[in-house]
Amino acid sequence: MLLNSRATFERAFRIRNGGAPMGEVFSFLSGLYFRGKLAYANQFARPHPGLTGVLIITSNRGLLPAETILTTEDLRSFSGVPIDASHDPYFRPLHESASRLSKELSLDSEIVLLGSISTGKYIDPLLEIFQSRLLFPEQFVGRGDMSRGGLLLRCADSRQELQYIPVRGAVLHGKRPPKLERR
Repeated sequence: MLLNSRATFERAFRIRNGGAPMGEVFSFLSGLYFRGKLAYANQFARPHPGLTGVLIITSNRGLLPAETILTTEDLRSFSGVPIDASHDPYFRPLHESASRLSKELSLDSEIVLLGSISTGKYIDPLLEIFQSRLLFPEQFVGRGDMSRGGLLLRCADSRQELQYIPVRGAVLHGKRPPKLERR
């Protein structure tokens, strides 16, 4: 829809004419889960001075700030690279940008992953770099994408930060928690 040259809605127009912020574009493309991640990250990120607190994993450019402006060319280039840790065009930029970030952070910095913890496509490359500093919300275990998105939106709205635990050694698959209450 965003790449359709006949699309007349505002976001498609902006993407074709100078671009739009990645966080906004990915929220549109991914729906509830990404909206929850972005709202939560914006609410609770505590970046070091001079660094951005909200970074997004891309398919071929590694970690990028959520405010990075994307164009139609960027979206087309992202779509051509699978998110697969064994695929070098994905792995190398992610590894390089995570390595740069790790060097800029203090050794006691916490890196909170709000992406999927159930597959290695995100955690394997990041765990290699950040090791015990790579954390995730404990309440993610057993939840699907939509449930995680709803949980994150609720927490951002209520300003209640989740409890984080290290990815290394954690139980990443578990019993499904009760459904979130309807709002």
